[in-house]
Amino acid sequence: MPSITPSSPSRSLAVVTGATAGIGRVFCERLAARGHDLVLVARDRARLEATAAALADRHGVVATPHPCDLADPAALEALAAWLAGRPRVDVLVNNAGFGTMGALATAPAAGQTAMVRVHCEAPVRLTQAVLPGMLARDAGLVVHVASVAAFMTAPGNATYSATKAFLVMLATGMSTELAGTGVRVQALCPGFTRTEFHERARMAVGEIPRPLWMSAERVVDASLAAADRGGPVVVVPGAGYRAVVAGVRHVPLRLMTWLLTHAPRPRRR
Repeated sequence: MPSITPSSPSRSLAVVTGATAGIGRVFCERLAARGHDLVLVARDRARLEATAAALADRHGVVATPHPCDLADPAALEALAAWLAGRPRVDVLVNNAGFGTMGALATAPAAGQTAMVRVHCEAPVRLTQAVLPGMLARDAGLVVHVASVAAFMTAPGNATYSATKAFLVMLATGMSTELAGTGVRVQALCPGFTRTEFHERARMAVGEIPRPLWMSAERVVDASLAAADRGGPVVVVPGAGYRAVVAGVRHVPLRLMTWLLTHAPRPRRR
């Protein structure tokens, strides 16, 4: 089995947060298959080490597990400093995230604050850590995993939608700053994707029609295909979801608010 050690300075390195399940795990698989060494970031040390070992064994790459709670400011800063010291980081996938259910007035404050830190503060800080090196090499890719929820919201989902909208605007703004360089940025906005996300958020999703669901593999493949062809910055996998997002952008805010307030939505189990 290949050793789980830091990557060689000459090898292409990809960093993936939320790396042990769902979209993050598939990103690791796809990037390892392309020959990237990996840094896997998540909270569960045992699961991280098992995932890293499996990827190293299957793809012959170097896979480094880096346990980190991105909601902890000190842990986030330590990770950012460590990444800034790497000889090269070619791909950064800011995928870590979670959902909650409940109105802002009654939701536990700790969970809402942690969501802002993980979805907003962590991507900004980690991107700042690796971007100077990417610019110096005139090459790199940053993917912020957002959501179609960035373009709409509903009761019980206010903070989540707001943080995902932040990622879309962050990527859009970055794209203007990176114009003319070899560094690419993307906001990946999937719809309902079959991962552990909804289970962890304790969402009852049985009423969501089957055609609305996508696999994590399909989502990641759409992301990498768009990056390979140079864009767009905002990637919405699935023709149906692209149509929804396009329609939402042309609906008056007052009407959209009414529709989303009265639409069926996942319930807490």
